Amino acid sequence: MFLAPRYDEGTIADVLPGALTALGVPGLPDRLGLTARLPEVRRVAVLLVDGMGWGQLPALARFGPAMADTLAGRLGTAGFTTCGFPSTTPTSLVSLNTGAVPGAHGVLGFYSLVPGTEIVISHTQWRDDPDPARWQPVPPLYAAAGAAGVSTVVVSRPEFVGSGLTTVTSAGARYCPAVGVDEVAAGMLAALKDEPGPSLVYGYHPDLDKAGHNHGLTSPQWAQAAAEVDRLLAILVDGLPADAALVVTADHGQRDIPMHRRIDLHGDPALHDGVRHVAGEPRARYLHTVAGAADDLVAVWRARFGHAVWAGTRDEAVATGWYGPVGADHAARIGDVVLVCRDDWALLASRTDGPGIAPMVAMHGSLTPVEMQIPLLVYRA
Repeated sequence: MFLAPRYDEGTIADVLPGALTALGVPGLPDRLGLTARLPEVRRVAVLLVDGMGWGQLPALARFGPAMADTLAGRLGTAGFTTCGFPSTTPTSLVSLNTGAVPGAHGVLGFYSLVPGTEIVISHTQWRDDPDPARWQPVPPLYAAAGAAGVSTVVVSRPEFVGSGLTTVTSAGARYCPAVGVDEVAAGMLAALKDEPGPSLVYGYHPDLDKAGHNHGLTSPQWAQAAAEVDRLLAILVDGLPADAALVVTADHGQRDIPMHRRIDLHGDPALHDGVRHVAGEPRARYLHTVAGAADDLVAVWRARFGHAVWAGTRDEAVATGWYGPVGADHAARIGDVVLVCRDDWALLASRTDGPGIAPMVAMHGSLTPVEMQIPLLVYRA
């Protein structure tokens, strides 16, 4: 079963617009109703926990009292929304920080073919080629916030400074490097307390996602990462100034992928006949083909693996509305053939995937509810 984003009702792209509206920034939508949940607030901290899907919160609560209290209604308020498609970190981080849907900002997957070239880029390793301002043209919301008198700070990893993804998500905010729970918490709380006027602080914590990818969602390593997320949450809630609120969300969920549910598209010539480049990721693949090959390739995938994947052409994928309206300059970044995994299937590309892909235990990128639903938790001082 797929859960398509409802961009008209609110997604991850509406978290910062809603928070900034509550702080008095004019002209932004509040589709998630955050203004009503943040009355008389002058400072808002937004924490994004990478890989913490809504469906994973009960498991996380087993390792942390703060999350257990949240889900029991004793601490804060708990709700959920969805990320956009694909349910992957670069796409979601750009939507969060710009307020734009994927089709508008153009970061449409973890790996993307640069149209007109033979280059497939990783959005987490991309720096200045292609030029960030041209590749992702929607400015982050921080400059608009500053123009309205709201100071903004981003608290995230030091190694991200200068990357293309950081440039297109953080421009206009003061960047505070931080590693680990204690530094992230200290940086976010200091930024909240130091600013004399209205302020918004955005913090990012990646370790839960890494534990899921590397070890799986039932591993001791994931449990330890979950306990650390809970510790971060507790520190932030305890340290909130009286006029502040904390909003917690995520970029996607995750699901463990059994080894026997992994299809190697390079394992059979019929599955990649006419393919020039493979992009996307194992749960949502883009196949860029030679001219005239797309329709036949879609037919092969539907006939042989229709139980495991949704297969369609670029035009068919765009017509679903999964990306929101897709800009003319961005459509070519979507493959001529799009393969979206059902249930707990994954698509490997043994000839082109990096060495870290096949060993992954938990994955994301598709449209299943566990990947798409993300928390929207609100805490007051």
